[in-house]
Amino acid sequence: MKQVVFNIFLFFSIVSWSQKNYKITYLKSSNGKVIENPIVVFSNDQLSLITSESIMNGKSSFPFEQTLITNDNYFQITNLNHTKTIATKDSTSISKQKFELMSESKKILGFNCKKAKTVINSNTIELWYTNEIKIKGSPTLLGHNLGLVLETIRNGNFKISAINIEKTKEIPTCTFDSKKIINSLTYKDIIWKSKFVTIPVFKDEIINFSDETKSNDSIMRFAHGTIILKKVKIPKISKGSQIFLDLTEQSNGDAYDRTGVVFIIPTDKKFSFYDGLENGINMLPIYNNGNGKQYRGIISTNEFNPIIELMRFFTPFGIKQYNTIQLKDKTWEECVLYRQEISECAQALNEKDVYIGTFIGNYDKGGHKVSVNITIHPEEENTVAKTYNIIPLFCTTNIMEMGGQEYSTLFNSDKGLFMTFTLDKALKNARLRYITTGHGGWENGDEFIPKKNTIYLDNNEIFHFTPWREDCGAFRLYNPASGNFDNGLSSSDYSRSNWCPGTSTNPIYIELGDLTVGTHTLQIKIPQGPNEGNSFSSWNVSGLLFGE
Repeated sequence: MKQVVFNIFLFFSIVSWSQKNYKITYLKSSNGKVIENPIVVFSNDQLSLITSESIMNGKSSFPFEQTLITNDNYFQITNLNHTKTIATKDSTSISKQKFELMSESKKILGFNCKKAKTVINSNTIELWYTNEIKIKGSPTLLGHNLGLVLETIRNGNFKISAINIEKTKEIPTCTFDSKKIINSLTYKDIIWKSKFVTIPVFKDEIINFSDETKSNDSIMRFAHGTIILKKVKIPKISKGSQIFLDLTEQSNGDAYDRTGVVFIIPTDKKFSFYDGLENGINMLPIYNNGNGKQYRGIISTNEFNPIIELMRFFTPFGIKQYNTIQLKDKTWEECVLYRQEISECAQALNEKDVYIGTFIGNYDKGGHKVSVNITIHPEEENTVAKTYNIIPLFCTTNIMEMGGQEYSTLFNSDKGLFMTFTLDKALKNARLRYITTGHGGWENGDEFIPKKNTIYLDNNEIFHFTPWREDCGAFRLYNPASGNFDNGLSSSDYSRSNWCPGTSTNPIYIELGDLTVGTHTLQIKIPQGPNEGNSFSSWNVSGLLFGE
């Protein structure tokens, strides 16, 4: 029998040649489909060890956990890697377990079994156990004091069933340092965080408007401090992994709702958006649509790619900084968390040193405080997971607003946004990842007027919809500085063109089918409203092309 050794510290398990030691093997199944890696339980009349076949064979990936039960104490031990092991102890959970003992019975592997039932977190769990073997054991922590549990059924569709019981000369060694046992909450937190990779991008960084803002060795600042940028090394991302971006925001002085973007700067062509940040907006290529204005750095060309918007978010009205404003029955939130899956952007990140930036448009010296992280959650390799090519097409969000970049008012002409792109290779199952939000913050501005977005590919209309959010009132507690009106509403309550103060805007995905090699055209049309005095409307739209 192969022994599993954690660390050579406190010898805790019992190796016995005189006692009756048993090895019980269990199979897991969900809706009748067997799940690989059987559970293995070793037990005698003094202890029980819950492990797995892959751990016993030395083939389990990290982190992996085993459970040692002695009397009413149980120890959970996890190997985080080849050298680090953590453990926690619980002396009460098993004794507190309550079961409804049923009259039903059946035979499992030739042993007479009784039935017990319990409900945990709305899950109905049935246990079949026997007392014909004078030991206690279970494939989980449930039912250990009932006897030897041979079958566990959760909600009628998930089963753990014993398939073999045999005597064994010894129980594998399970050793750990008893002086380094940690509390259960810390233990669970360490294990949870070990299951994925966290890449810190920004931590409590200020995004404001000030000529006093300076870059340093790690954080670059542009457009009077309204853009922060960092070069980040991304590790290898295994096929099928899920990638998430999270951002937390608090006001550091600014009371207003602002447009924000977390973005990547592609650097695979002759010029990049970084050139515009470092040397001025005039370094970026011009787009003209005939309305007399110059829009720089918004569409791809043979020598330039626009930024890739990973997330577009909108700050609430003064969260945290203005929580001193008191209204009856209102307890303001301390910060707002935005979290979004960006798995489809894996190709733009995988094993690369990438420029990742965050922008918040504001003219306040205090500005906003943000933290940004990327987490990579591995999945088992499978044939379903696909790798997508990513082609940045356009982004009209003027993240260099405070550096002279024009507002995206180009939809005031019938041409709207019109561009060409050339494919050197055919794309199968092509999709357009499209983000759109309307702006113009007065009564007749496009922020508050629904407007249809229409998209044309190769001069054919392929999609149209009217972007709109009607749930903004749900985020009132994030908006302490939001103005209150005579009709009983606050500014943050009003429905808007695909955004609310305190939310991110989800992309939509437009199926394009298979695209052939050669040059294609893409056009976006939006009936942008007219100016009123000094007030004007604009539309921030961005598009990424994906394909196999």
